[in-house]
Formats: sequence, structure tokens, C-alpha cells
Amino acid sequence: MATARVDLDGNAIKPTTICMIGAGGFIGSHLCEYLMEKTAHRVLAVDVYNDKIKHLLEPTSQWGDRIQFHRLNIKNDSRLEGLIRMADLTINLAAICTPADYNTRPLDTIYSNFIDALPVVKYCSENNKRLIHFSTCEIYGKTIGAFLPKDSPLRQDPSYFLLKEDESPCIFGPIEKQRWSYACAKQLIERLIYAEGAENGLEFTIVRPFNWIGPRMDFIPGIDGPSEGVPRVLACFSNNLLRREPLKLVDGGQSQRTFVYIKDAIEAVILMIENPARANGHIFNVGNPNNEVTVRQLAEMMTQVYAKVSGESSLDTPTVDVSSKEFYGEGYDDSDKRIPDMTIINKQLGWNPKTSLFDLLESTLTYQHRTYAEAVKKATSKPVAS
Repeated sequence: MATARVDLDGNAIKPTTICMIGAGGFIGSHLCEYLMEKTAHRVLAVDVYNDKIKHLLEPTSQWGDRIQFHRLNIKNDSRLEGLIRMADLTINLAAICTPADYNTRPLDTIYSNFIDALPVVKYCSENNKRLIHFSTCEIYGKTIGAFLPKDSPLRQDPSYFLLKEDESPCIFGPIEKQRWSYACAKQLIERLIYAEGAENGLEFTIVRPFNWIGPRMDFIPGIDGPSEGVPRVLACFSNNLLRREPLKLVDGGQSQRTFVYIKDAIEAVILMIENPARANGHIFNVGNPNNEVTVRQLAEMMTQVYAKVSGESSLDTPTVDVSSKEFYGEGYDDSDKRIPDMTIINKQLGWNPKTSLFDLLESTLTYQHRTYAEAVKKATSKPVAS
């Protein structure tokens, strides 16, 4: 049992029952681990798959009395409201959040991120249950700086690229650019949650992740996910490195992104869970502005880190350039740069990320390399004849 814990104001933290939708995913699995290992909270884990949290659900697990897995799809499942009623807090992590899907599956993307989330918000509001909803940094769309002339000296001013929860506009591309289907759906559910708070008193917190990275993120095609598919950038690059293929740089890899370690980010979520008086009614950027690189620089760094953790030499041609149309299909669009402003989360929760980009990549690629090696060994091993 975890030792007694206190919140940021020195008050004892009471054990809470949490309905976690999407508990079997990347973020959910890390959050479940933390909750089991370091707190006394109870989790009603809701998902279609539980592979990433199986170790917490084993009959011999010491956590068996504090975590229950409920296999259900939140689309039109009558059991969902009952689980939300049983809990003190609902955390909604469910989403389609893979950029390759925004063009090829725009309807699924919109339904998953808006329509399917509506009952969750409704049940929380009607039953007076607190909600922590996971949104995305994509909510901001393009930056103001993206519209400045290429040769403008103002492009050197970071304030034109800094994204603030309560000030920055949400700027999306034209309707034919279906890449923004995800961001628009996420924005609309945010507006609905905010309106429920204003009109009906819903207690909510909205999280805007900025590229959370770590072990178990996304999938390695054909190993721990479908054989076909395009995961997000880090998993794409990991897959190429594992298979000794050149890393594909979309449109030259000039877009800039920040990356934060999953374990740092989980600590921020725990602060939100355990400090409702400080977190309710707020939208929080959760990222690491110190870990900013271009996608090309990320590829170069990952190549170096992978050589270290695997002992394998780098390819003679480690990267190749591809067009966004070739990689993602028609309708793709992008923002050039995203820097999270950390003022609100630092003021309200005192949170700052700690892990450097090199260290988080080393942790992630060590895990990916081990997982891939184990899967290949298993696939190639032959049963011994009796």
C-alpha cells in the first residue's frame, strides 16, 4: 500500500475511483502503472484491448483488488454510464490520433474524437462526475508565425509561435485539407466541455499533450500492431531503424516539434488528478519546450541513439526525402512549428518537465529494440520435434 500522500496545499489525498477510458493504450498503460505503484486510487480500466496492462491484471498481481478491466467499445455501449456513475473521476483517453488516418479515414477520425466522446461528457455532466479530457496540441492548428513572409525578421521572434491555452487562436487549413479533421473534432469537443462547465457546472480539466514519447508508444507494424499502417513520427522512425531502412522525411523534415517524456507527462496528470481545486476549469499544455527539434534533426538524433543501444552501424543513406502527398495522400497539410507556453501549468500545479530529448529517445529505442528482437526470435523459432 502506498504511503500517505498530500496535495499541493498540504491536504491528505483520499483514495479515488477513476473510470479510465482508453486505459489499454500508450498513455493509459503508463498512467495505470503509476496509479497502482505509487497511489491508493482504484481504476476501472475501459478499453477494447488490454495487452499493455496485462501485467497489472494477472491473478497473482498485488494490484488485483484496485484495478478492474472492462472490455467495451464506448460506441453505443449501455455499460459506460454505469461505470462513470461508479467512479469519482472519468479520464477520457480514447481517440484516433494517427496523422495518416486524418486523410484516409476522416469520417472515423471525426466520429471517434467528437461523436463518440459526446456520451462521456454527457454522463459526467448529468451525474455530477469530474472529467479529465485528453485533447491535443493539434487544437492550435497553424501558428501566427506560419503566415509571416519567409524572409520576415519577425520569424525569429518566438512569440509568434508560442501557443497559449487562453490566448492563441485555432487556425486550420481549408476544408479540402482533411488533415485538420482531427483538430476540428478535438476543438469542438473542447468547446462542448467548456460550455457544459459554464452552463451546467461540469467539473473538468482539459489536457493538450505536445508529443508524449516513451516505451509502448504506437506500434511496430507487424510486431505489436497491424502489418499495414503508418504510426506517428517516432514509431515510424523506430520501425525504419529496426528494419534497417532509411528514415522517410516528409517534405524534407523541416517541421519543428517539441517532445516530452511520458513519465514526466504522467506526473503532470497525477497532479491534475490529486489537485482538483487547482486543476478544475483549466486547459493545460503538457510539453517540453526545451526539447525542440526539426523532424530532420530528430531523425539524425534517433539514428545516433539507435546505433548506441543496438550496437549496429548506421546505414550509408540513413534518410530519404518524400513528399507529404506520397506519404500521407491527398489533403495533407501541416503547421511548421509548435512551442507550448508552460505558464498556466507551472502556476497552477508547479510542474516542469525534466528529461532531455536524448535520454527519452534512449529509453524508448532501448525498449523498441528489445521488443523487436524478442518478437523476431519468437517468430523464427521452430518447435522441437518430440
